[in-house]
Amino acid sequence: MIVPSIDLRHGQAVQLVGGAEPAIEAGDPVPLAQQFGVVGPIAVIDLGAALGDEVQHTETITHLCQVARCRVGGGLRTIDKAKAWLDRGAEQIIIGTAATPEFVRQLPRERVIAALDAVDGEVVVEGWRTKTGRSILEGMAELRDHVGGFLVTFVEREGRLQGTDLERVAALVEAAGDAELTIAGGVSSIEEIRALDELGVDAQVGMALYTGRFTAGASVAGLLKTDRPDGLFPTVVTDESGVALGLAYSSAATLAEAIDTRTGIYHSRRRGRWQKGATSGAVQELIAVDLDCDRDTVRFTVRQAAPGFCHENTWTCWGDAGGVPALARTLASRVTSAPAGSYTRRLLDDPELLASKLREEAQELIEASTPAEVAHEVADVVFFALVAMVRAGVPWSEVEAVLDRRSRRVTRRPGHAKH
Repeated sequence: MIVPSIDLRHGQAVQLVGGAEPAIEAGDPVPLAQQFGVVGPIAVIDLGAALGDEVQHTETITHLCQVARCRVGGGLRTIDKAKAWLDRGAEQIIIGTAATPEFVRQLPRERVIAALDAVDGEVVVEGWRTKTGRSILEGMAELRDHVGGFLVTFVEREGRLQGTDLERVAALVEAAGDAELTIAGGVSSIEEIRALDELGVDAQVGMALYTGRFTAGASVAGLLKTDRPDGLFPTVVTDESGVALGLAYSSAATLAEAIDTRTGIYHSRRRGRWQKGATSGAVQELIAVDLDCDRDTVRFTVRQAAPGFCHENTWTCWGDAGGVPALARTLASRVTSAPAGSYTRRLLDDPELLASKLREEAQELIEASTPAEVAHEVADVVFFALVAMVRAGVPWSEVEAVLDRRSRRVTRRPGHAKH
């Protein structure tokens, strides 16, 4: 797959040639993260930290980790700083200069990517300014048992759109062992991305995206294969909680358009191009696109508007869904529609009543002793917590995202009671 890159310096998203010469200032990184994050993890590199600039980007990158799945790198040269980024929600961290077995062994293996940046095959560190005398293969041999992945950058090709060094990649795949491999530096065509993908390698891409050589959507569409006579790809559509809404179909063109516009666009076998909700109002915001292991099936994760995906006005093509997400949607719809005097209206309009019910139900949960009682009281607590959530305008997906980020923390809180 493609891993879009956002490099930060002096508060801006930038692209450098050879890691030194400024070429592009792309401005605010947040819209870029929202756009690129549809296709998977993005690489966010703090060039300011890597190069020792006074301006670094902790607050910005922390926000980006809430917007998209991020691999964070740049200047991570202490264990405390590395763990801090894992705690802030980075899916993985990229360690360059400090990547020694002794260092990375102190971190969760699957969360660590070792950056091996090389000029003409020689690994360089400290913002690509210091030669090490080691080859890429030597660095891999030293680290492959201790990291979950490698990021190999051909620095002499970085930002120059000259094409990457595909001839060397096969040897690097073997040297990486069971660690995943990402290649950066010079990737300039969808054909290269496809060739890397067929080797099981991700392509980290910056300059080609920023200059319009191709789009993120076109690069993903270029990886798909099909043996269907109509050339379409089955597309499983799910909501943000992973509930399957239905099955649709995509063409390479509609898939690319959907990704690049972040909307639910498909290919109807009867009508051709079809944008969900264009006439019904049940629109979709495209959150994520995933390809299956065979590259012949697509999954769309969407933010679905009411009444739902099905043309029969149900949330799914198998009827209405249940559970906490469904209850949250129902309560959210009642913020404006609950009639005066109803219990939901009273809870929404009276914060003291809601607070009282939350305390009451929490205490009853504490006192519950049988499984049936616990289930009953948890349901009550969840209901009133959801009322508080929708009253504040918070969607259930945001709560799930907070829980997901917390699950990635490596520094555990002591858990002492508050007094």
